[in-house]
Amino acid sequence: MTDDARADFGCSPTMIHGDMSRRRLLGATAAVGASGLLLPVAARAASKPPTRPTGHMTIGFSQEPTVFNPLMPHIEVDQGVHWNLFSPLWLANEKGELVPQLAAEVPTIANGGISKDGLSWRVKLRPGVKWHDGQPFSASDVKFSFDLLNNPKFRAWSRGGYELMRDIKVESPTEITWTMAKPYAPMISILCWTFMVPEHILGKAADPNTSPFNQAPVGTGAFMWKQRVPGDHITLEANPHYFGTGPYLQEIVFKYIPDLTVMFTQFQTGAIDYIGLQGITADHYAQAKKLKDRTVVVGPAPFVESIMMNLSKPQFKDQVVREALYYGMDNKTIVEQIYYGLPKLTSSYLPTQSWAYNPHVAPHVYDPAKAKSILDAAGWKPGSGGIREKNGVRLSFQNSTTAGNHVREQAQQLLQQNWQDIGVEMKIKNMPPAVIWGDYFNMSHYDTVMVGEDFMTGPDPDVSQFFLSAAIPAKGGAGQNTMEYTNPVVDKLLQEGASTFDHTTRQKDYWKAAELIRHDLPLLAIFQYATIEGTKKNLMGYAPSVYVSTNTWNVNTWYWAT
Repeated sequence: MTDDARADFGCSPTMIHGDMSRRRLLGATAAVGASGLLLPVAARAASKPPTRPTGHMTIGFSQEPTVFNPLMPHIEVDQGVHWNLFSPLWLANEKGELVPQLAAEVPTIANGGISKDGLSWRVKLRPGVKWHDGQPFSASDVKFSFDLLNNPKFRAWSRGGYELMRDIKVESPTEITWTMAKPYAPMISILCWTFMVPEHILGKAADPNTSPFNQAPVGTGAFMWKQRVPGDHITLEANPHYFGTGPYLQEIVFKYIPDLTVMFTQFQTGAIDYIGLQGITADHYAQAKKLKDRTVVVGPAPFVESIMMNLSKPQFKDQVVREALYYGMDNKTIVEQIYYGLPKLTSSYLPTQSWAYNPHVAPHVYDPAKAKSILDAAGWKPGSGGIREKNGVRLSFQNSTTAGNHVREQAQQLLQQNWQDIGVEMKIKNMPPAVIWGDYFNMSHYDTVMVGEDFMTGPDPDVSQFFLSAAIPAKGGAGQNTMEYTNPVVDKLLQEGASTFDHTTRQKDYWKAAELIRHDLPLLAIFQYATIEGTKKNLMGYAPSVYVSTNTWNVNTWYWAT
């Protein structure tokens, strides 16, 4: 998880590229996803890509990629690298079309890849694909990847969906089958961002969790591992045997620049060619638009900025405390004064464009008097220094986010004052990304974090990995429920919503879950992101997409216009 966002952008793939309408997939229109969140992009001059890889590209990231096994717990910046080293079976492109990658075709009912009841799956693979070390890719690698995710000894980033796979069989080097224990609507979306790993390397590892592969990865992607200088950059080079389009660039460098102001300065000077993920901060937007020979793109994203609370901490076990904190939060000033009015206020965890977004969820109201009143009524009385206490528990906690994000730091300072006004003490403790978004976050060591999340499952509005009680990593679960939130009714609603392909039924379940989560407040939603990214004007192929977590998903098609 990161301050930029986590998990993948989730919107509705509306068509399967070169195949059937998405509305026919498993007999339901939106088994996966939300309505279009397409970002505007400036028109580019017509230009042909080079006939062979050439040129260099420097990509600026405000966080450092540190996890290079794509099946292990990771954050978005890691995925920004994964997309170039590895390949999924298929992906959702910027138009929402499902496009085959390692698969020869996307399985559907029409082509016989999925049974009418959604239980039997058959995937045909692209022949002739090779790993970066020259070994052939086959169905055995796909089975190995699925089995690894389900291995309880492996630190899987998630087991959601994979644990439902049964009787996985390698029918031939280019064909694999399995059955699902029950219908699971998000599965085809999950496979949009499940990267395959090599059996011939990790299958021989004494412990895949600590294999040298994890720091020197071998994939099937458009680029191959070349060099990593920790704390500074990662260099990838073109894969001359890539099965897909491109690559058109000979080399790409992911440059780690933790200070967002410094990163913007390097974008101005041309030291970096693309500024992504957290992107250009709102206070630099007006200046960025005036830069010569730069293209700046701004648009909605499914990420929701929030204060996540660790509900295992005694300060947050009382729902009244969480409710008071929300009443005491001045969201409007954060958006208008710190983010220049660009993001959209929200009180829920899904983007407003999602078909599963509940417009009837109670909106946030800033009312510090109400906050004080409900705390008083619940017995939280002012103690030493005016900070409220109850039964020996003091309403004091730390809030953490990525160090160097000056806009976030301004928001923290405003919230610190907001909550001091109602008798709550918030101490700011920010950290480098590799520290905060490691075990500190993933294993629920934090009090609270300020974080931007995409809560959906790939291009599907299922949020089980964040809210199911079985998805708490600190309690042995495979998921991303670091808030340690538990509600049996929410568990049931999310499980039922994922088990049917009927759009209307799913929407009802997700709406009810949203209302309960809004009441329970394991997180305090602030706004839905408006992401600002920039490239040099002569960069071709860049395609911002809300179906992935980073816009480096298609660097294989990027090139410099001549």
